[in-house]
Amino acid sequence: MLRLARQVDRLKNAAAVVARDPSPLNAPKDSPMTTAATPSAPHQAQNRTLGAQLRHSPAVQGAIDTIVNEVSRRSAEITDIRPPRPDLKAEYDTLMSRAAAVRGRPLLYPYIGAGLGNGALVELADGSVKWDMICGIGVHFFGHSDTDLCRASLEAGLDDTVKHGNLLSNFDAYEFAETLLAQASKHSDLKHAYVSTSGAMANENALKVCFQKHAPANRVIAFKDCFMGRSNTMLAIGDSHLGREGIPLNTHVDYMPFFDSVAASRMGKARFIDMAVSHLEQYIHRYPGQHACFIFELVQGEGGFNVGDRDYFKALIDVCKAHSIAVWDDEIQTFGRLERMFAFEQFNLGEYVDVFCVGKMTQACVTMFTEAYNPKAGLLSGTFTGEGQSFRVGQRIIERLRDGDFYGPQGAFARHHALFREQVAALVAKHPRWFPAVPEVEGLSGGLGGMMRFTPFGGDKARIMSACRAAFDEGVILFYCGHGPYHMRMLPPLPVMKETDWPRVFACIERGLAKAAG
Repeated sequence: MLRLARQVDRLKNAAAVVARDPSPLNAPKDSPMTTAATPSAPHQAQNRTLGAQLRHSPAVQGAIDTIVNEVSRRSAEITDIRPPRPDLKAEYDTLMSRAAAVRGRPLLYPYIGAGLGNGALVELADGSVKWDMICGIGVHFFGHSDTDLCRASLEAGLDDTVKHGNLLSNFDAYEFAETLLAQASKHSDLKHAYVSTSGAMANENALKVCFQKHAPANRVIAFKDCFMGRSNTMLAIGDSHLGREGIPLNTHVDYMPFFDSVAASRMGKARFIDMAVSHLEQYIHRYPGQHACFIFELVQGEGGFNVGDRDYFKALIDVCKAHSIAVWDDEIQTFGRLERMFAFEQFNLGEYVDVFCVGKMTQACVTMFTEAYNPKAGLLSGTFTGEGQSFRVGQRIIERLRDGDFYGPQGAFARHHALFREQVAALVAKHPRWFPAVPEVEGLSGGLGGMMRFTPFGGDKARIMSACRAAFDEGVILFYCGHGPYHMRMLPPLPVMKETDWPRVFACIERGLAKAAG
């Protein structure tokens, strides 16, 4: 009895603490939880679950404050690049060997993180610090050791399980999806969302939705040089033979040319569009009723950061709509980085989108669809949807993108892109030998918003890769994109970058290019 009485007393004390802080944890600004009428604090406290009381516990919140403050203090010590520490070389070499043994081949870059950074700067386990301008191929859009996201992750760490499931889940997955849908539905008819664990799986789900809606159609249309992911079916659709060597193809794909600004300028944009429309209509005539969808990358990622054109897309969409072919917008790499949150907003095409995919910076990946494409029960399922950390961190990212001064022609992302192009122009003027003309592309720098690429050495793949490795050694992490010509690409953490960072980043790039130039 005494033990029971003590437990009751502890619960009463916890309830009293919650009564002093009745606000829901992590409720977004436009959530119904913050706008609807709520009961008085004492009544609300009485209805709190034990889990809610745990999350609001002063002991728990104090511990989280302590951790976040310590992360902030340690992170602030990272202010510039630095070389590897000699005393850590042997240990780092051992880590690299162990990683290579597990993978079956050496790592492409000698990168093993130490678990700490400061915005665009990241510390490696060898003690070096580098500018991270690729961010896990776009995943870490708010950089390294962001304290707000650290707090969200720590709070999610209180969950009773690590993974949430499709069958049974805490509400975090649904609130994350609600937050994303609230933004997507502003300029589209997208109404429902299914959460999954990877971009490839989000694409697989989108393909299933399209196939079911348009059964028995069994063909898809995609753009030349597209990239869809690494599952068997996505490899079959993606236009890169290297990624599917030895893999039997299981999907019928017809490829369309992506918008080519150089060709459109040479022959006239109207004629270029007419030729593409004719090309599409030939496919539809050749395989009547057999196309379930057309996959649109409005700005291509792996294909070379190629920027599309609204008139071109609209002409192709009109053909799709006339023949009941689904318009599938793939924004797994573009979401959040352009001058609008969604690429379909950037090109004013949201009203035509039937199916949509997003991932990378959102942490959890999502397939969205309109009411007309809401699939039958049982089509979309799976054991895992993700973990609480992904949902809560992803929700905070969407909220911060929504509330920040990032978008529009005068927004932060447009300003950063202009500064990037200024740095490339200065580098070209200083070292013209490194930048011969590349007739296939318009200008030696390109992309849009936080998708940035530039083209040294005539776009030669071997020299581009050599330049990326040399730049890594000089303190900046880049990667490549394209299918010939190839480009050096950046997906930098723009929300946490300072405009004054760009000359410091390009000083490292210049040293790397000098090494690669020989």
